[in-house]
Amino acid sequence: MKKLNICLALLAVLLILPAGVGEAMAYFTTYTHARGGYTIELSDQTTTHIDESFSNWTKRVTISNDEDSQPVYVRAKAFSGSIYQLNYSSATGKWAVNGSSDGFCYYSDILNPGDRSEELLVKIENIPEGTDEASFNVTVIYEYTPVRYDDDGNPYADWTTKFDPIVQEGGAG
Repeated sequence: MKKLNICLALLAVLLILPAGVGEAMAYFTTYTHARGGYTIELSDQTTTHIDESFSNWTKRVTISNDEDSQPVYVRAKAFSGSIYQLNYSSATGKWAVNGSSDGFCYYSDILNPGDRSEELLVKIENIPEGTDEASFNVTVIYEYTPVRYDDDGNPYADWTTKFDPIVQEGGAG
């Protein structure tokens, strides 16, 4: 009888153990690698492109507007690991690099069809010694909005405009 109780107790432990071990052996991470990009266009009238290069711990960003596009305003924001400080600068001062509550840098000029922005510089600070620049990544996002005009004909940017795609039968339009 004693052996039966021991066997039953051992069997109960063996049946309960996998339920707890499954959770303990789970592994989760938020780290991932991503390359490339996907362009989201507001309409078929506007196409912009971002050009980026990275050297000497500085990302250089320019944004261009295609010849057959409409005039737009642009803004950009960079991301890296939370331990790295990013310092924005603009050689010409056309990028507003400080004071934005949303973290974006705003380009002051309208990008007319065929225009290219001045260079936005994103310098990475607090780099740990021995960190390889080739394995480091800074992600830049940018947005554009069509130029709007007030009642007096003055141009302005409306960053609250929401894109509402027209869905046609058979897919997105």
